[in-house]
Amino acid sequence: MVTITPERIRQIEARRDELQAEMARPDLESSRMVSLSKEYAEVEPVAEAAGEVRRLRDEAASLAEMTKDADDEIRQMASEELHENERRLTDAERRLALSLLPRDAADDRPAMLEIRAGTGGDEAALFAGDLLRMYQRYAEDRGWRFELISASAAELGGFKEVVASVQGQGVFARLKFESGVHRVQRVPVTESGGRIHTSAATVAVLPEAEEVDIQIDEAKDLRIDVYRSSGPGGQSVNTTDSAVRITHLTTGLVVIQQDEKSQHKNKAKALKVLRTRLYEAEREKLANARAGERKSMVGSGDRSERIRTYNFPQGRVTDHRINLTLHRLPEVLEGPGLDEVVSALIAQDEAERLANLDG
Repeated sequence: MVTITPERIRQIEARRDELQAEMARPDLESSRMVSLSKEYAEVEPVAEAAGEVRRLRDEAASLAEMTKDADDEIRQMASEELHENERRLTDAERRLALSLLPRDAADDRPAMLEIRAGTGGDEAALFAGDLLRMYQRYAEDRGWRFELISASAAELGGFKEVVASVQGQGVFARLKFESGVHRVQRVPVTESGGRIHTSAATVAVLPEAEEVDIQIDEAKDLRIDVYRSSGPGGQSVNTTDSAVRITHLTTGLVVIQQDEKSQHKNKAKALKVLRTRLYEAEREKLANARAGERKSMVGSGDRSERIRTYNFPQGRVTDHRINLTLHRLPEVLEGPGLDEVVSALIAQDEAERLANLDG
């Protein structure tokens, strides 16, 4: 466990006090107040955690002295309280260390969830549909809003590709480790010989961008084409130019949206997806610029690697990054059971980052 020095604790509490004092000034400009309030909201919980560590350390020092008392009863009482103090101090120091870790600025954002069928043909598409339902039920269990943005259905069921928006508190922070190749091992419904097949689907979780994050000049940066939708949606879809294809001229990124009957709605959704993908490209560029930093085992976001296997014959789910195996496949695919995997990934990421934190 990382030890936060007394000097570092004093610095944290001093900064909190400085912010309070400056915010109390009667002549403070409103723009400065906004800036200070934002910093205070970040510093205050860290200072609270630091104060708790300081108080427990002071208490431990006093109890340690009492264990040397000449009175047996006092020594016994002090020893018992010191043991409890050590447990509370360990927890408090961990909370403080976690609060000092650099936060991913995107953690509190909603997320764009993209699932694409990979190797395995029809079975891969069916598995992509299973993953979509798993994430939808997980979102519902956490009280998040889950909205389908676009979907390309496969002939025998499932999806060739599907994009959804997930909104709620801490969405990206909990879903970001889902990016990667998900593998399934089971007997397909089309298999008459009972042989187990291996198929895969790729999941990408991107933090949603806001208009202020990515500035787009539609006249200069985009080529927007409209045409008649070829997908399902009713006669009105197929008789009007409702489908929208947006090309970002600088990067060559293309987004197609045709699920809505309204050209306006399709354009709005396409722009939302485009901004998110451009924002992710910028995040990756910054991450590459910091390539010298040691990457967390589960935080690399490498979508080319196989991250998890869903084995139906054995009823198990294995996350290969943290060597976690759960023999509760139905519960995981139902959604709420996924939380145990997600929590384990987050805990491992925190442990890896704590190991690299300078006290």
